[in-house]
Amino acid sequence: MAESDSKVVLIIDDDEVFRRSLCRAFSSRGWEAHAAESAEPSLALAREHAPELAIVDLRLIGESGLDVVKALRDNDSTTRILMLTGYGSIATALEAVRIGADHYLSKPVDVDQILAAYDAICARSPMVPATTVPTLARVEWEHIQRVLTDCGGNVSQASKLLGLHRRSLQRKLTKYPPGL
Repeated sequence: MAESDSKVVLIIDDDEVFRRSLCRAFSSRGWEAHAAESAEPSLALAREHAPELAIVDLRLIGESGLDVVKALRDNDSTTRILMLTGYGSIATALEAVRIGADHYLSKPVDVDQILAAYDAICARSPMVPATTVPTLARVEWEHIQRVLTDCGGNVSQASKLLGLHRRSLQRKLTKYPPGL
């Protein structure tokens, strides 16, 4: 840990505004916050500061956050790793957890949600895996989002592929994603 008694957080995100905002929010809550926009500097910071929490964005410029998660886990097995993404999917969440992430949150997210997830991770017994079964509504929503993304946002094309009427698909898209 650092020279002070504060906990250390490492934020790895290529969005500079989001990264700075999270750093300020963590610092105001008594954490020592460090940030990086890519893998190499983040791993150097992890070796230097041994963070209690690492927050990793799934999509970094020119690289995958999944690679960073694996490298962080290999570097220090005690660091709690939280994967963030604006492109959430069940498959990606499972892959992130499989390679070493402790939890997974979809953006937009704020520091209070991150701290709640961190507290939940710390409260779990290290031998108990995080096995949250998604609801059928959540799986359906994820599938619709994936098909819509594959269609480049074209609702008409996505509705044909999904076998739904276009208006029915539009109604489903206006709803917030169901919880896990």
